Amino acid sequence: MTNEELSYPAGLTAQVSIYPLRQQHLSPAIDAALAIWRDRGLDVQPGAMSTLIAGDETTVWEALRAAFAAATALGETVMVITVSNACPWTPPARG
Repeated sequence: MTNEELSYPAGLTAQVSIYPLRQQHLSPAIDAALAIWRDRGLDVQPGAMSTLIAGDETTVWEALRAAFAAATALGETVMVITVSNACPWTPPARG
């Protein structure tokens, strides 16, 4: 990846991992968080172990809080977040 392919978001980038605890199915809590982030217009890049989200500062913080609330409504949950205002971001391909 070259420097030309990277951009720095005007706002925040967060790497988020959600761990539903003692739940029969893990995907509902994760899917609820993904839906919230997408519905709020954030750039969302899911991965095998975590998801990257990017957007303006206010929206990112509010969406993180809403995603945690949605996940915990389904059961006990751990959410691990790393937030930065200086992370390179490769926007997902849109098509």
